[in-house]
Amino acid sequence: MMAGTPIRNIPVAARDTPTSIYIAPSLTAALDALNDCGAAGSPLAGGTWIMRSPIRHEPLRPHYVAIGRIAELTAIRIGSDAVEIGAAVTHAALAAALADLPEFAGLAAAAGRSANPAIRAMATIGGNLAASDFAAADCVPALLCLDAEVEISGRDGCERISLAHFLEVRSTLASGRLLTRIIVARAERRTAHIRLPLRRSGDYPVAIVSLSVRVDAANRINVARIAVGSVESSARRWPRLEAALLGRPLDAAEAARIAAELSDEFTGRDSVDAPAWYRVSVLPGLVRRAAIAALGS
Repeated sequence: MMAGTPIRNIPVAARDTPTSIYIAPSLTAALDALNDCGAAGSPLAGGTWIMRSPIRHEPLRPHYVAIGRIAELTAIRIGSDAVEIGAAVTHAALAAALADLPEFAGLAAAAGRSANPAIRAMATIGGNLAASDFAAADCVPALLCLDAEVEISGRDGCERISLAHFLEVRSTLASGRLLTRIIVARAERRTAHIRLPLRRSGDYPVAIVSLSVRVDAANRINVARIAVGSVESSARRWPRLEAALLGRPLDAAEAARIAAELSDEFTGRDSVDAPAWYRVSVLPGLVRRAAIAALGS
């Protein structure tokens, strides 16, 4: 780690040794520190997932590299062709930045309705995508249906890959590699994000449906993207439903009917908050609500 950069040692009751937090002053410094720490280190931004590691009976890492003060990771650039989101942008900041962009209504809803206001003020978009054991992350399906790409940075440079591919490899990223940016192309589309919590707020959703469609002058769908979250261990697209909706009018009842016919392709996950069968059974209703929301956008 770089000499002279503040390091705080914070005792953690659940460990025999202290956990250190290195406050990185720049992206280069953060990448250097993560590379030096190897498997013993992890990036830290909002910390809303890491702080609950003891509740999940997961050991904390010996070293954390704090990236929340790095300017380029907390920036949102809204261009004419794309929106670029730094990995340390909070849910609250993202929702506010997208509030006046109708094409991103679904992503704004995902960021602005997740968890509760206190969590939204701290939780980051990068953490939401990188937490491989967090099945109920709201922003993942919302970004999947926007064909989002992510930037992965390391000492040797950066690469851009699809979010879908990142979800497949995120748990195996080499030490020193860091998710630094999310890129979403701009397009004329209608989007929606519908979540079903067991309570009105502060609860993880039982199931999530995010939708993005483009329609022609006759209201027929010519591009459809639908993603499902919280039902299985990781969010994913629903290609069969997307294909079935092409060429049809955007009709909520018809979309729900088709979703009911195709929902058996999902294998729900059991947990203390909801059984597997229930997560799958609510999908047609969420598709209907998503279509209604998209029609009104």
